[in-house]
Amino acid sequence: MTDQRRLVVLYGSQTGTAQEVAERVAREGKRLHFSTHVSSFDEFPLQNLPSEGLVVYVCSTTGQGEEPDNMKKSWRMLLRKSLSNNSLAAQRFGVLGLGDSSYPKFNLVAKKLSRRLLQLGGIQLQPPGYGDDQHDLGPDFVIDPWLQTFWDKAIQLYPLPEGLEPISKEALPSPKYKVIWLDDEINQTENKSASNEERKSANNDGNYSVNSPFSAEIKACSRITPESHFQDVRLVEMDIDGSGIKYSPGDIASVMPNNLQENVDFFFQLFPNLDKNRRFVLESIDPSFPVPTKSILPSPCTILEAVTCYFDIQSIPKRYFFELLAHFTSDEMEKEKFIEFNTAEGQQELYEYCNRPRRNLLEVLYDFRHTTPNIPFQYLFDLIPQIKSRSFSIASSQEKHNNTLQLLVAVVKYRSNLKAPRLGLCSNWLSRQTLGNKVSVWTRKGIMKFPPDAGTPCVLVGPGTGVAPFRSFISSLTATNSSREVVLLFGCRNKEADFFFADEWSQCSGNVKVITAFSRDQEDKIYVQHKMQENKELICDLIFDKSGWFYVAGNSKFMPSQVREALVESLQLRLNSQEEAESYVAKMETTNRYQTETWS
Repeated sequence: MTDQRRLVVLYGSQTGTAQEVAERVAREGKRLHFSTHVSSFDEFPLQNLPSEGLVVYVCSTTGQGEEPDNMKKSWRMLLRKSLSNNSLAAQRFGVLGLGDSSYPKFNLVAKKLSRRLLQLGGIQLQPPGYGDDQHDLGPDFVIDPWLQTFWDKAIQLYPLPEGLEPISKEALPSPKYKVIWLDDEINQTENKSASNEERKSANNDGNYSVNSPFSAEIKACSRITPESHFQDVRLVEMDIDGSGIKYSPGDIASVMPNNLQENVDFFFQLFPNLDKNRRFVLESIDPSFPVPTKSILPSPCTILEAVTCYFDIQSIPKRYFFELLAHFTSDEMEKEKFIEFNTAEGQQELYEYCNRPRRNLLEVLYDFRHTTPNIPFQYLFDLIPQIKSRSFSIASSQEKHNNTLQLLVAVVKYRSNLKAPRLGLCSNWLSRQTLGNKVSVWTRKGIMKFPPDAGTPCVLVGPGTGVAPFRSFISSLTATNSSREVVLLFGCRNKEADFFFADEWSQCSGNVKVITAFSRDQEDKIYVQHKMQENKELICDLIFDKSGWFYVAGNSKFMPSQVREALVESLQLRLNSQEEAESYVAKMETTNRYQTETWS
């Protein structure tokens, strides 16, 4: 018999954030005695979906409004025309979207999914919730009230069984995994098996992923900005010979970093009773939470290996972190603070404590060091998220650079109101790699798609490290002697400091024109949008007269919107008004003639 109080939570997640939200929904459902199942879209047997009475869909939107990789197959199936309009008539559902309002196609995947589920006859319990990374309080500003309303409606449909009350948050939940400690004899046997398994898993068909990455050797990690320059930028070169990896301009490389050594050392100072060499294996308690694959967490594993390559100890804690900490403290003042951080009323204070200064997990554990030593090791897998891969636009082209994959990496280091500088995990870890070191990497299709017609001109706007995908594109064109007409607008601070690939641009043939904006080399700051205003005729010729495509890549703070405004202004040379130019650019966006790849 089907469980009448079954809740299915399906997620489409590119970086892991949507998965974290889905797991939160499942935890809250368990408190209300729902029988919960959590999985990615593509791991769930879609033929079972019509029989699921209550479903929450959590999905992020990537790049140009595309669905995450782990829901692409399911999305194609949901779009099949053969599905009847009452396929999901027995289902009540809710949709939570995660996006970034700095992108023009904000939460498009969640919007499309909601519409499609309605077309298939599903009954939507409430309007979709659209979480926004740009909000000061993050997606939780939308998720919190959305979930409260959803649970109210779910309980009306599926009342609590007689005699049961919601499980109190004061009750300690079961850990995600069971930790089994190993003795030395078992360790040796398991290690041998693990090594054999690793050898078996090697492949050269190019189909790599987070669960099966390619171990690339570092060929170079050169700093390409002067030591005196404010920013350390590296050209990271990896050897992918024999991998079978194929990529095109605009594609993405994902890198799985380890924690920085100083942070690993600090962790063990906070947990002095942990034996870093002690070995364990994980056992799944809940089918919704399978143990990590061996490529993500060795099995068996030492505590040191887990802290080095799995626990994201540099991440900013979320609310559930404090909810769990409240169970392990013997200090009443600390417990009161943890509980407050987990209430709706305490969100502003939590933001001021954690998010605004970018206070990381290690620093929080240090602040509450009366509690930290009391945390059982098995609960660290609930408290500390898994390290997520970081994505970079590939800066090389296979036509020119053969088996060397190159990334242009700005090393993230900045000040907040905390004493220690904030360090980006992956960029700093990559900057410390030396010749011969191994890095776990895989590639995937990027959000930028260049014109299939070789005669279509392109205008590329790529300030700073935003030039990476355009360097890949232009390198591919020059290596194949393409005659495609291209204009690159590149901006940086100083011609002598961060004019990336300057030697290459000087050697470009006549069909590739490079226009530069060095913002600090004169008294008045000059940016790429100013250069667009100076070259309105050229832009109109390429975009309006020759139906060219327009691309923007770089920091998402102000530049993308200012570049778009400059394009609208430029096109007014051929059109009668700003309104017509705005309408023309909007149409370019909907037809993919205007594409952006930006990051915060």
